[in-house]
Amino acid sequence: MQQIRTLMSSEFDQVNQLIIDQLHSKVALVENIGHYIVDAGGKRLRPLLVLLGAGALGNVQREHISLAAIIEFIHTATLLHDDVVDISSLRRGRPTANAQWGNAPSVLVGDFLYSRAFQLLVELGNLPLMQLLADTTNTIAEGEVLQLTKAGDASTSEAAYFEVIKNKTAVLFAAAAQGAAFISAADTETSARLYRYGLNLGIAFQLADDVLDYLGDPEKMGKNIGDDLGEGKPTLPLIATINSGSDTERDLISAAITNRDASGIEEVVAAVTRCGALDYTMERARFYAEAAANELSGLSDSPYLQALNRLCQLAVDRDR
Repeated sequence: MQQIRTLMSSEFDQVNQLIIDQLHSKVALVENIGHYIVDAGGKRLRPLLVLLGAGALGNVQREHISLAAIIEFIHTATLLHDDVVDISSLRRGRPTANAQWGNAPSVLVGDFLYSRAFQLLVELGNLPLMQLLADTTNTIAEGEVLQLTKAGDASTSEAAYFEVIKNKTAVLFAAAAQGAAFISAADTETSARLYRYGLNLGIAFQLADDVLDYLGDPEKMGKNIGDDLGEGKPTLPLIATINSGSDTERDLISAAITNRDASGIEEVVAAVTRCGALDYTMERARFYAEAAANELSGLSDSPYLQALNRLCQLAVDRDR
């Protein structure tokens, strides 16, 4: 990942500077919370997709820098709102913004970041891009609500789970990749391929994330093992265990989801491992990672294309 970031280091510096510039507000608390969560870092995969997509299609333009910042603002806003909804206390290895300042300021600063993203988007004056991101943010909101309705529901189907992660996570990956194509004036087929690339990559990334919730290193991940279970989220490792595990394993997982109880996390980890649910989830992650890579077949070879292909592997082969 560091090698890929180095490839776009100059462009990343420009994106980071634009983010800092656009966090300016007359209200000090807005800047304080905005800087707190943005400065926490993270993988920055979504803005990276914009920059790599632009490079693969020719060159990175000023508008791509703006789009990368817009995508990061939208993502950061969803994180602020997510942490309030999930009552999370830890993200990226430090207290969440809501743990530091409270729920109300976190929600409102999330709103500020959403609106700032769309102010920047209006400046670009690209109507198809505006339509794409308006639709995307609406879909993300629907995904968040759908996930909320499934919390504590042990009968959630695999299809419903995939609908949640597609809407909540993958569509912003897709918008980042396709948005780069819109700015580069790519043809319709190339634009559609990049959308599907981002969508499949986002699904693969989330599937791997859901495995790491049971096998990852808390210090590397910056969050606690079993957080999703404590929030009653029926992720694929849990759904697969309910579908194929023994009666004892099925009862254990169902009760943990229904009661939103992660106190028996060691037993749960043993169950999802024993019945093959983690292996199954990783198989699905690799399937979507491969599907993402296949969408790049029509692009000319370049270091940027190679990096986009490499991201497909890194999405599933990671420890955080």
